[in-house]
Amino acid sequence: MAFTGWPEEALDFYDGLAADNSKTYWTEHKAIYTEKILAPMTELAEELAAEFGEPKLFRPYRDIRFSHDKSPYKTHIGMVIGGSNYVQLSAGGLAAGAGMWQMSPDDLARYREAVAADLPGAELERIVAQTEHDGVTVHGHGVLKSAPRGYPADHPRITLLRYKGLTAWQDWPVEAWLETPAAKDRVISFFRTARPLCSWLTTHVEGGVRF
Repeated sequence: MAFTGWPEEALDFYDGLAADNSKTYWTEHKAIYTEKILAPMTELAEELAAEFGEPKLFRPYRDIRFSHDKSPYKTHIGMVIGGSNYVQLSAGGLAAGAGMWQMSPDDLARYREAVAADLPGAELERIVAQTEHDGVTVHGHGVLKSAPRGYPADHPRITLLRYKGLTAWQDWPVEAWLETPAAKDRVISFFRTARPLCSWLTTHVEGGVRF
C-alpha cells in the first residue's frame, strides 16, 4: 500500500503510552501501534528507499539495562534511511534529522583536520549557512568548552572545531497534513536540503555513529 500519513489514533496511542508506559497498556493497544504507526512508517520507508538508501526501523522497546528510567517502551517510533537520515514520529509530531551525531576518535580527528583546512573548512561553512538559510537548523553535539588540543582558540572556524558531532534537524508540530501523503513530502524536502551536509561528512569523515 502507498503511504497516506498517520491517523489521529497514532498520536493518541503515544499520548496514552506516555501516561501509562506498561506492558498492560502496550498489550491492549498493540493493534493500534501495528496498524496505525508501524504500517505507515514501513510504507514510508519503502517509498524513500530508492532515493535515500536502505531503511532500518528501530524496535519499540527501550534498553533499560543501564538506565534509571525503567519504562519499557519508547514513546516514539524512529527509523534510519541510508545510514545518514532519520525520521521520528511521536505525540508531539514529526521530526527528521541527518548527519553524524557522534564521531569516533579517528573520525573526529579527520573532521577537525578538514574543518581546519582552508578549502573543505570553508565549504562546510557555506553548507551550514545555506542549510540554515533554507530553514533547517544545524546542531553541534558534544561541544567542547574550549579549543580542541592542537588547535588555536582564535581559529576562524573554532565553533565547528569544538563539535564532536554535526547534524541537521527539523521538527514539525501536529497539523492536519500529518494525516496525509504530504508528510512524506516534508521529509523528502528536508533530506534533500540536508544532503550537502551529509555528503561533506561522508567525504571528509567517513564512519562515525550516524542516526
